[in-house]
Amino acid sequence: MLAAFTAGYPGSMPELPEVEITARLLDRALQGAVVESALAPGINTLKTFAPPLSVLTGQALQAVRRRGKHLIVEFDGGHGLLVHLMSAGRLQLFETRAGPRDRTSRLLVRLANGSELRLREFGTKQAAWVKLLPLAEIESDESLARLGPEAWPDPPADLGERLAQPRPLYAALRDQHLIAGIGRSWVDEILWGARISPFKRGTDLTAAELARLREVIRATLGGALDHYEHTLALPLPDKLPLPLAVHRHAGEPCPRCTTKLESVSFEDYVMSYCPSCQTEGRVLKDRRLSRLLK
Repeated sequence: MLAAFTAGYPGSMPELPEVEITARLLDRALQGAVVESALAPGINTLKTFAPPLSVLTGQALQAVRRRGKHLIVEFDGGHGLLVHLMSAGRLQLFETRAGPRDRTSRLLVRLANGSELRLREFGTKQAAWVKLLPLAEIESDESLARLGPEAWPDPPADLGERLAQPRPLYAALRDQHLIAGIGRSWVDEILWGARISPFKRGTDLTAAELARLREVIRATLGGALDHYEHTLALPLPDKLPLPLAVHRHAGEPCPRCTTKLESVSFEDYVMSYCPSCQTEGRVLKDRRLSRLLK
């Protein structure tokens, strides 16, 4: 159910739907564009040094795609940019070049037609990163090689085995080694849609719950992408209006049953859920009590 909207990205880490729509829109706009020059103003952003960015000069962009939460920009000269936006970065196409006072720029790929593919990052942390690699080496890079199978369009057939761990589902589903693409925002939506407690352990899932979870993962992520396809176009806004029903909506009525949504605050994020739909009416006030909800 895509019933509410929360502004995000930056501010919340872009997840599979947000990265996928970025890849799709950029891929459609950039195929065949020729690189005039490339530079990295963000001193901590570029994680590789050989080959240098100058090798991209004269190369044409041939594809932009996604793997997990990563973006991959491919060039016809046999090189590619592997990009992770982290929590506050985004890859955007601008019709004009960045000015010298733009402190958000981390990577600039200037195109022969005067436009610019720009990696920007908000906030003081420079966490977004880029690697320039031969195309043949991208999939074997450690950041991709250790990823689990994609959560969408088809959750892995062995999802039950992957989640069969003695830890809460809200943590297991966000483990990129188990299943790639789900993060803090969409795990709340998925577990709410499946009517499963975030604190239930994967080892305790019934066959019916697992089947429902698989279908909800597919439908929730696919529904978000369908929404973005109909509402977004380049240039993407600084903050995407995430179509979220429960995440960060604590205190509001559940869109399904009208019970007040609750949340649990962790050190650096908030988890939201519906007590009536997911935890048999029990409200978790503190993470120390999570063992009480299964």
